[in-house]
This record gives sequence, C-alpha cells and structure tokens, in this order.
Amino acid sequence: MRAERWYRAVWRWHFYAGLFCVPFVLWLSVTGGLYLFKPQIEGALYAPYRDVANGPVLPPAAIAARAVAAVPGSVLHKYVLPESPADSVQVLVGQGSEEVRVWVHPQTGAVLYQVPEEDRLMRVVFRLHGELLAGATGSALVETAACWTIVMLLTGLFLWWPRGAGRLAGVLYPRIGRGRAAFWRDIHAVTGLWISLGALFLIASGLPWANAWGDYFREVRAITGTAAGRQDWSAGSAAEAATRARADAGMRAMMSEHAEHDGMPMDHMAPAASSLDAVVASAGALHFAAPVEVSPPASDGTAWQVRSQTENRPRRDSAEIAGDGSLVGMQRFADRHWIDRAVGYGVAVHEGAWAGLANQFVNLAVLLGLVMMCVSSIVLWWRRRPATMLGAPLAMGRLQHSWGLVATVVALALAMPLFGLSLGMALVLETAIKRMSPRIRQWMGWRAAID
Repeated sequence: MRAERWYRAVWRWHFYAGLFCVPFVLWLSVTGGLYLFKPQIEGALYAPYRDVANGPVLPPAAIAARAVAAVPGSVLHKYVLPESPADSVQVLVGQGSEEVRVWVHPQTGAVLYQVPEEDRLMRVVFRLHGELLAGATGSALVETAACWTIVMLLTGLFLWWPRGAGRLAGVLYPRIGRGRAAFWRDIHAVTGLWISLGALFLIASGLPWANAWGDYFREVRAITGTAAGRQDWSAGSAAEAATRARADAGMRAMMSEHAEHDGMPMDHMAPAASSLDAVVASAGALHFAAPVEVSPPASDGTAWQVRSQTENRPRRDSAEIAGDGSLVGMQRFADRHWIDRAVGYGVAVHEGAWAGLANQFVNLAVLLGLVMMCVSSIVLWWRRRPATMLGAPLAMGRLQHSWGLVATVVALALAMPLFGLSLGMALVLETAIKRMSPRIRQWMGWRAAID
C-alpha cells in the first residue's frame, strides 16, 4: 500500500539521519550542558579575584599599564569595568589576534593572574561545542549534523503521530510492564514528543554561530538591506581572530604615529592612555549591564567603544565616548534592527541567560531528553538489527512523487545550504552504491529492483 511505503520511507530517512547525528547530538548535549552554567562555573573559578581591595584604588590608566607590562609586546585591547570597586580589574591585552586576560589588583597594581583568552575553560568548551576545536571544518560538521537533526526530529514526529483514536499510552507517557522492547520504544518516542519543540528551537537559535549558515545569513541580509550595525554574535573563531588582528594593527599604527610626532618611546600603553580615566568614569555612569568592556580607538578620529557583554543579550547596550569623556552616541538593544533583536533573544535563550536559572534548567531538561533519545535509539537498533545487515527498515517499493515532501525538502535545502549539499551527496552516493556494489546494497537493506 502507498501509505505503508510512505511510512517505511520516512522511517528509513529517520534511521539514516539518526545514524549520522547521534554522536554529534551526544557531544553537543554534553558540551552545551556545561556551557549553560558558564556564569556559575566562572564565578567559582575567579572567586579569588573578587573583593580584594579595602582602600583607595589606582586610576584605570595605571591599572591598564600594569596589565600591558605583564605581557611584553602587548597593547591594551579592552578594559573591563569591575562590578565592585573592591574587585580586581580584568584587562585584555594582546598582540595581533592573540589576547591575554590579566587580573590586576585595583589597590596595589599587582598582577594576580593572567591566562590566554582562548585557553580559559569556558572558551575551550565554547569551541568544543561549536567547532570541535577544528575551526571551520569542525563548524561545518556541527552545522551539517544540526541540519540533519532537524530532519531526524521531524521524521520522528511523523512516525510517532498517533494513528488510533484514544490511545495515550506510548504517546504521552511510556507503557510500564509491557516488556523491554515496548519500554525502550516508548522512552524514545515519548521523550521525543516532549522535547522536540525545545530541541528545534535550540538548533535554530544556534545556527547564526555556524560558519556556513552565518555567512549565508549575512549575505541574505546584505542583499535585502536588513543588515544594520555590528553583529552581536560570534562568526566563528577565525573571523573573531581576524577582527582582533585588525583592531590590534590599527592601535599599533596609531601608537607609531603618535610616537613619531611626540618623540616618545614605543613602550607606552597606547597614544590615548591618558583618556582612559575619563572614558571609564563616563562609562560607569551609563550603568550598562555587567560585564562592560571599554575598547580604545583603532584609528584617528574615532571614539572609544563601550559595550555591555552581559550573557542576557537583550540587555546589551553600547556607546561611543570621546577621549575627554563626553558621550558621542549610544545604541540601546531596542534601537537595533528587528532581525538582530530576534537573534539576540534566541541566543540568550539558547545560552540559558534570558530567564536565569529557570532558563538554564529548561534547556538542561531538553539536552537530557536528547541524550535519552540517543541512548534509547542505540538500544533499539542494537536489539533489532539483523546479524548480517545494518538494520535499516527494508524498502517496500517505489513511491510516487509527493509535492508536499518535495516542497519541504526544497525549503529546508534553501534555508540550510549544508543540508541541501549533504542531501545531494547522499543521494549520489546511494545511487552509486546500488549500481556498483551489490554486497553493500544488500547490507544497507536496499533492493535494486524496487528501491
């Protein structure tokens, strides 16, 4: 029957999507679960550098100079406003694209701790989660797995959808006492029902970080004229490194020009170091959500940049301040393009920062559900697989074209180019194997005559 063929075909695509996605979903769930609790983890890690002063503190320019001196050859990249006057001051200094975060005692100027920015624990977890520590290649693998996970979830919902009236057992809750086979099937299906919407949201809200989809998104926005202002989410480690290198080169060029003009040696912090005190004072009066970063100008005639880097992105505001401390301009989150605001909310929810602990625990429940689905799928496959075959459901025959299916596939391929590319490659590979290798075809469960 055509309905049975359609059901069986969807089941096969669900199986193949899961076969590819399960290792990535497990990896992303574990690393994402760790990153959800970044505020608590970093709060514990850096607790020794809070509440260290008990008297008058040094001016910001002096503190920044101590940080620069602690890393030979560096220049000031960012000065982070302390949340309390008694806290140590975090200063990011760098050379080229490499940055070092330095904790400076605000009262004595002593360097309490320093670490390369990309070696910090949560930065490593961030790159493990989004790039597998493999740069653009890792990002492409993660993005492809994310796209196919969407297919896995959608086909899973189709397979789960109840086809008998009044049956809730095995749909909304698992059946207990029906044997191990029914138990694992129900755990897989019922968990998928309850977490699919949240999982789809987490995947969609994470795509702007991906290299390929992020570039695609930026190109579409440029063509449609909807790109406005600075992007407030990561474009990948390579793009971030290039941005840091350009800013560093600009600051060093300014230092060189000022040194030649004033006859000063090149070992000073920056040509506008004396302005830092006035800028920090003005930035503090803005009461942006912490942490707040103050960045020096990278070229003559430009202002200092003040940006909130709070995890809750809808609270991120920014400003430009002149070297004398006067406010040049300000941009509130509400002033940004609606697309940027939508992405900002999505990223904040994705990272568990929008609604505090409640957001973190809801996301964690979704991630634990994904892990449960992966584990149960492995158990189901292992229990049911034939000894001499991969275990994919056998094909029942050739399907007629479904324009609904075609439209859905085309829409997904247009929205997620890596999905379209990988789908095309999969179809070409499938056709080649069917024609060239009867043994592999049999192992995969393909029937040359009708599949």
